Amino acid sequence: MDLTTLLGLALAWSALAVSVVLEGGSLGAFINIPAAVIVFGGTIGATVVGLPWRQAKAVPHVLMRAFFARPVDSIQVMNLFTDFIRRARRDGILGLEDDIKNVSNEFLRTGLQLVLDGASQELLRDILDTEVRAMRARHSIGQSIFGNLGGFAPTLGIVGTVMGLIHALGCLERPEDMGHLIASAFVATLYGISIANLIFLPICNKLKANSDEELAAYKIAVEAILALQAGETPRVATTRMRSYLPPRARQDLDAK
Repeated sequence: MDLTTLLGLALAWSALAVSVVLEGGSLGAFINIPAAVIVFGGTIGATVVGLPWRQAKAVPHVLMRAFFARPVDSIQVMNLFTDFIRRARRDGILGLEDDIKNVSNEFLRTGLQLVLDGASQELLRDILDTEVRAMRARHSIGQSIFGNLGGFAPTLGIVGTVMGLIHALGCLERPEDMGHLIASAFVATLYGISIANLIFLPICNKLKANSDEELAAYKIAVEAILALQAGETPRVATTRMRSYLPPRARQDLDAK
């Protein structure tokens, strides 16, 4: 499980709850079932309208990626290919055949298998770059879904508030109930803004961060696979891969 996602959401919602208690309020005052139905149901419905069924049914899987996905680590990719390149220089590329079959990542295994099959540099780069672009497109779908959820939620919260105010104004003959009805109406706005900024948009950002990290690792892998195919020395290949790392990651790598 990605602890930063879990801890971040827990901290955000705990801060909200604690602030209510510190002001002397009651959490029960913020429970409004009709507002929850309007905001949650309306937000999900408005988002689903713009999705084909294949993407809509994949939303739970996308959500799980925000909590449980483990993006490919760039340093691990570098270490793997540094070892492969060093051994290929010593024993030949065919000596890696058994090890390549045991590589769990499909993208890395495909690229390595193409090297074994004797693919040219041009064909190899074209196939791998196409895979990376397709991967980026797939990831952007999940990001846009949660971005849309975060965009619709505040609007549906306002809709719920307007509906509540209309109901409140229809009860002017009972002035003793007006305060409660107006306060209850604004709970919908609170719901919409809260779930947008404390659930949907943070998850969208998490998915984007995971995607960026994974794509960065795959860019390193592409260069490493090409270096392996070209028979470059481990030093040259490592220098090529290091150029994709941010300065802090290079320092961490040097410190090991």
